[in-house]
Amino acid sequence: MKLLYSGKTKDVYATQSEDQVLLKFKDDVTGTDGVFDPGANTIGLTIEGVGKSGLKMTTYFFNRLNEKGIPTHFVASDIDNTTMTVKKATVFGKGLEVICRFKAVGSFFRRYGAYCTQGQDLGAFVEVTIKDDERGDPTISKDALQLLGLMTFDEYEKVKELTVNICNIVKELLAEKSLDLYDIKLEFGKDGQGNIMLIDEISGGNMRVYKNETYLEPMLLEKEFLM
Repeated sequence: MKLLYSGKTKDVYATQSEDQVLLKFKDDVTGTDGVFDPGANTIGLTIEGVGKSGLKMTTYFFNRLNEKGIPTHFVASDIDNTTMTVKKATVFGKGLEVICRFKAVGSFFRRYGAYCTQGQDLGAFVEVTIKDDERGDPTISKDALQLLGLMTFDEYEKVKELTVNICNIVKELLAEKSLDLYDIKLEFGKDGQGNIMLIDEISGGNMRVYKNETYLEPMLLEKEFLM
């Protein structure tokens, strides 16, 4: 297979279909100084088996979302080979991340700690960041997205609506196992017809989940959730 792109946590390969690509999940996770952090923009450590663990959760969540009529890029997965076949997508700009925050933790608390308490309820607060490692993935407003030609107002509202819907579904599914979703990071793109769809993954690698107020790292979360 031809390697198209090598990312932090996944490699992208061409397939025989012009409309699809293959994602190969890695055992690398984001973090700083060897400590996992789903909000970090650099690879912090390698955890054996985390790629397969992430793919299991991603497969579960994308299947559930597809069943509910949520547009996603998911086509199929091969757990043993840690690969996922997906529809090709065009990202917004050079890539945006959409974060849904239910609790004040991570970068939100670091930024606004003078005005909130750790773990404070935030409802389903949505914010967008630019994928830009050099500049620390800065947040960007709805107006700036439009001004810079990254996303129209209508696209922003659609992405926000999808984000809240998706994240509430994920939160409810986790709650069935007595797990509490604090925040989650999503990505969106457009298919060949220009329709907005959820892309990338949904796993312990891009969310913070707690059980009895104790944070669960990605592989432990997968065991708790899919056992």
